[in-house]
Amino acid sequence: MMNRIETLEQVARQLEPDEQIQKSLAEKVLSHANDFLTHLDDEKAFFQNPEPSSIDQLSDGPEGIDDILQFLRSNVELDGINAASGGHMGYVPGGGLYPSALGDFLAAVSNKYAGIYFPAPGAARMENMLIRWMNELMGFPSDAAGNLTSGGSISNLIAVVTAREAMDVKAKDFHRLVVYLSDQTHHSLQKALRIAGLGEAQLRYLPVDNHFRLDISSLDELIENDRKKGLLPFFINASLGTTNTGTIDPIKEMATIAQHQKVWFHVDAAYGGFFRLLPEVQKKTSGIELADSITLDPHKSLFLPFGTGAVLIKNLTALYKAHRYTADYLQDLVDSDSEINAADVSPELTKHFRALRMWLPLKLFGIKPFRAAVEEKMLLAQYCRQQLMQIDGFEVGPEPDLSITVFRYVPPAGDANAYNEKLIKAIQDDGRIFLSSTTIHEKFWIRVAIVVFRTHKSKVDLLLEIVQEKVKELNKG
Repeated sequence: MMNRIETLEQVARQLEPDEQIQKSLAEKVLSHANDFLTHLDDEKAFFQNPEPSSIDQLSDGPEGIDDILQFLRSNVELDGINAASGGHMGYVPGGGLYPSALGDFLAAVSNKYAGIYFPAPGAARMENMLIRWMNELMGFPSDAAGNLTSGGSISNLIAVVTAREAMDVKAKDFHRLVVYLSDQTHHSLQKALRIAGLGEAQLRYLPVDNHFRLDISSLDELIENDRKKGLLPFFINASLGTTNTGTIDPIKEMATIAQHQKVWFHVDAAYGGFFRLLPEVQKKTSGIELADSITLDPHKSLFLPFGTGAVLIKNLTALYKAHRYTADYLQDLVDSDSEINAADVSPELTKHFRALRMWLPLKLFGIKPFRAAVEEKMLLAQYCRQQLMQIDGFEVGPEPDLSITVFRYVPPAGDANAYNEKLIKAIQDDGRIFLSSTTIHEKFWIRVAIVVFRTHKSKVDLLLEIVQEKVKELNKG
């Protein structure tokens, strides 16, 4: 046995390269990353390879780092959406700040388990500090809680499960629950309801106005009528920045109704929440402080890499009721009265040091450039819409609340929806920028979502140039 252990140790020690090898690996990876960023502005925003990327099977033996990085370049980085590009203005883009990558590197090297205070007090304090900062930004009280999640979907799930427990809903009544939302609500909410066991809940889709903003004129009456039918009004969802058009629902009015009717009020601010860094958006979103829960995505309008979400919950007791468990093997843990364990307020038990990717750029740059960047993105969306309005044949959507705007080209004859399907394909085939589309109330729209911190006026001007170029090509054909 001892001989076998010694033999295995020699092989296993390959997993711990010596300092010289570590430095060589780091230098090559860093050089690769810097080369990617240096040439980013010259690359397309969307690559359509004729054949799917081939991801080789793992082998028993080692491969050289140069070959590995070249494979990564050819088969991953230059395939599909170039999400780091300033030309990526489709869907709701993520950010990818460079210091966040350094934070992830340090978090992975130190390998801190950030789920519980005892093994990593500093990591727990850092996450809780960031939660307190976001609570303050949203107007929540100092004793509100929260969690850094992988994104808005898990945040919405935590909010739904917490609401279920806070309102003491029993399984026998799940089919009587009523959720009030609009058809512009992000589908992760419906997914969260199903995962939380509430798939039988009844969904009341309220109408939207010409701005695609939720019309709540009938909400109070709907809730009253549902109660008279023996149903249980449960959850009202507002959006601070819908995915389709970036619209802000009437949050304050909805909060007032929710409080009066004693219904859980949730604001999905995954995309738009950090626009509250701007005083004018704080005014537009007055009333969010009255919410019971809020979803945020720092990987959207705070420009962090994908995999950085957050949920804020006003009622810590309800959050604990939904998520807190213990086990015999955790008996050594030392409780801290002043710090919340991330594992107690989320489905996750194992949790990497996610806070570092958010804390490092905020400390390094300060808040000011983030505030400037979100204001720039708002103004760029307005600029894009104004320019399109001046070009014959283009129809634009409502004035943007944040940094998403929609447009379509209306040809002199023929089906406008079919035409715009061809137009978006032509834009994507070109690849210099990437836009996405949506259909709202049977109209096909092309979306411009300006969220990447690298998107500046030059990229919007390129977008306008490409759109007009493709219209001319389609009209000639």
